[in-house]
Amino acid sequence: MPTTDRHLHPLTHTTPEAARHYEHALDALLFFRPEVVEHSADLLRASPDSPMGQALNAYLAVLATEEKDTAAARAPYTRFRTALDPSAVTPRERMHLAAAGACLDGDLHGAARILDELAVGWPRDALALLAGHQLDFLTGDAGRLRDRIGGALSAWDPEDPHYGPLRGMYSFGLEESGHYEQAEEAGLDALARNPRDVWGVHGVSHTFEMRGRYEDGMRFLDARTADWATGNFLTVHNWWHYALFALEAGDVPRVLDIYDSAVHPPDAPALAMQLLDASALLWRLLLAGHDVPDRWERLAQDWAERADGPFYAFNDVHAVMAYVGAGRIKDAEALVADRQRWLDRSPAGPGLSPAGPGLSNLAMTTDIGLPVCEALIAYGTGRDLRTVDLLLPLRHRLASFGGSHAQRDAVQKTLLEAALRAGRHDLARTLLSERIALRPSSPYNWLAQARLADSLGHHAEAATARRRAHGDAP
Repeated sequence: MPTTDRHLHPLTHTTPEAARHYEHALDALLFFRPEVVEHSADLLRASPDSPMGQALNAYLAVLATEEKDTAAARAPYTRFRTALDPSAVTPRERMHLAAAGACLDGDLHGAARILDELAVGWPRDALALLAGHQLDFLTGDAGRLRDRIGGALSAWDPEDPHYGPLRGMYSFGLEESGHYEQAEEAGLDALARNPRDVWGVHGVSHTFEMRGRYEDGMRFLDARTADWATGNFLTVHNWWHYALFALEAGDVPRVLDIYDSAVHPPDAPALAMQLLDASALLWRLLLAGHDVPDRWERLAQDWAERADGPFYAFNDVHAVMAYVGAGRIKDAEALVADRQRWLDRSPAGPGLSPAGPGLSNLAMTTDIGLPVCEALIAYGTGRDLRTVDLLLPLRHRLASFGGSHAQRDAVQKTLLEAALRAGRHDLARTLLSERIALRPSSPYNWLAQARLADSLGHHAEAATARRRAHGDAP
């Protein structure tokens, strides 16, 4: 009898021992625990030719957006695929291998589509759902973030141990699609099943961010600190969310304490996902007028020492934030020039590459990444009208280069701040009207409204906006 996983999916070329490692790896991955790396290695040691082991290892190499990990995984994976007899594995495993290969080739969108099709036929394949969900996040596809999980949920028994983390994933998909109350409900359900479901914590935190419920967000995270604040791959990111709440509440000393102790402490590894959060937090402080040069310099140096090539445009933008914040404009310009040379060398044109039918980062860099990088440099060098000209055409398309609404808001705020500094009062009024309509309790929005009113000589209106920023009734 062939080895199967817990949902009776056959695992070809996989011994019972390797299958146990696979299940342990999947459990760890669903809860973002670092043990997934060890379990994945144990799986391949036990069964080197396991298709699911090879696919899992490839997904792990790509989803952290670490260029060196992806490069290291590509050659052994190619050797495995070349030696494999496709007829000796199941159709489900073949689809996983195709998706994993597309990931390693840089075709994130193609991989996501394959996993979409796989989930229709095998909706209880937790690895396909999680890997697809993360790809949807990396490509900024809010509809798929929601519907990939929603489309599978009815096939699951609510008593299944993996049903809880699916609800946590669904929470994030609902939130990114604007269904905030449903998202909060799904996330809290996930946490009732598994209090240490850090992706569920993440999903609920996003709902508070998007509704401007900053005090509620801090209370929520405070009540669950023991469940999320240490020992998982999302520790830094969830601390970042806490810092956003504190910044909106005006508690800058608390923000800096979180930055120094949790987001970018002195002994922090220079991982892309963590440096990204550090850049995004310091950039918001910069926009709010807080100067932290020593922190900027150390962060910029960490980005520089990575020496990343053109791999994921979202990371490039955050590296440029660090360079601009540190006053290292030449480093920022050098990154932009390097990416432009890469685009110019591409023989197939933007969005296409010999490596696959759609090398995702080509289009992401061309359409969004480079213009945003150039806009950040313009903002940092006082060219506010240039910043507006670069960002205004992109503001409704930013999702296409990845991340979440909360993460991309740093770019939206840069556009608003540039419009205010440049005297583009008409545009600033429009942007603030949009923001206040969505988050009427946001102190940042009202303080920006006060600055606009003052610049127009409407001082009584400015005073009212400041009172609103401090929570006073209109």
